[in-house]
Amino acid sequence: MAKEEAARDWDAIQYLRFEEERTRASRDLLAQLELTNARKVVDLGCGPGNSTALLVERFPEAVVIGVDASRTMLVKARERLPESRFPLCSFVEADLVSWTPPQDTSLVFANAVLQWIPEHQRVMRRLLEALPKGGVLAVQMPDNTGEPSYRLMQKVALRSAWIEPLAKARAARRPLPEAESYYDLLQPLCRRLEIWRTEYMHALDGPQAIVEWFKGSSLRPFLSALSQRQREEFLQAYGEEIAAAYPPRGNGRTLLRFPRLFVVATR
Repeated sequence: MAKEEAARDWDAIQYLRFEEERTRASRDLLAQLELTNARKVVDLGCGPGNSTALLVERFPEAVVIGVDASRTMLVKARERLPESRFPLCSFVEADLVSWTPPQDTSLVFANAVLQWIPEHQRVMRRLLEALPKGGVLAVQMPDNTGEPSYRLMQKVALRSAWIEPLAKARAARRPLPEAESYYDLLQPLCRRLEIWRTEYMHALDGPQAIVEWFKGSSLRPFLSALSQRQREEFLQAYGEEIAAAYPPRGNGRTLLRFPRLFVVATR
């Protein structure tokens, strides 16, 4: 992997530092599926395989395919679910914008990935159209761009030291459209469509834990655009802002509010 590409790749170990909290939304999404039998299941944006493992457990007779653009994440996913032990499970590196589900796919499960795609609604519609009758598109996306944790990244990135190198990173994610727009977009293709929003309250070990959380996700575009020294300075400035915005509770822990949008569309 080229040096520039490696800098943009995801840090699977950092991401998994909060595996239990990150996997909770996958469990909640999976719990709402009425699908009982599946021939072929796709975990789109499978990451290190934590959501893929849930799908393998839920659908033990199905072919399960994990798809991700990050080689680092796919290495961890294959370690978690080796083909020698899970012969029906495989992993594929692909561009999620253009990827199309194979024929006879019963479920496309996209957990915390489509928010990174600028025109993700177009992608969602294309994925749903590719599914057979009875196929399901299940999506969960962080809806936290209005939260202090995300707004403070943007605030720090606008300081003079970083405003130029972080111009692209500031635009890496946009706020999600209104939930009603997903209904209007997908409902004509569906026999069943469910949309809801859940606000999680994660109790973490102090403000620095919030910084560590986002180092494995939303901070990636910011940090990958900076030198090592600049990263340290940026994280220091961001950490100071986070400490002011997220004071510890009585037991010393800090609550990270994290809204997420869920969509389950059945053809």
